[in-house]
Amino acid sequence: MADAFSSPEHQRPYNSSPSYSTYPWQPPPPPEPTRHRHPRRPALGRHSDLRVLRTAYRWQRRVATLTALGYFTLFLLLSAFAPSFMTGTVSGGLSVGLLLGLIQVPVTCLAVGLYEYTARHGLDPIADRIRKQAELDAKREAAR
Repeated sequence: MADAFSSPEHQRPYNSSPSYSTYPWQPPPPPEPTRHRHPRRPALGRHSDLRVLRTAYRWQRRVATLTALGYFTLFLLLSAFAPSFMTGTVSGGLSVGLLLGLIQVPVTCLAVGLYEYTARHGLDPIADRIRKQAELDAKREAAR
């Protein structure tokens, strides 16, 4: 036999709390905080300049990383799979492996220089433009 409270209209979800205090000594639940709505404005993260900056920065990281790590990976692969090539001499007793190892330092410096150059000429102007626009937006907001 079903009682009156087992019908679907009287059942609550498992994790919901009752609308009344379970114990008389419990304080009442805190009121829901009121939210003040701010006027909607386009989010800065969706700005087209930020998309351009993120894309340029992503390409900058990839090119610099692949330049340095690509050369080092090539060096490791040649050392592992072409030992006869790496032990060959270039001139005056200098082996190909040692020469390629020494070239790693200028290649790394080239990757760092490439990173700096692209940052100075490609990314910094975009970042400056975004920074100036954000300052103007902040001044306009403060004037309101």
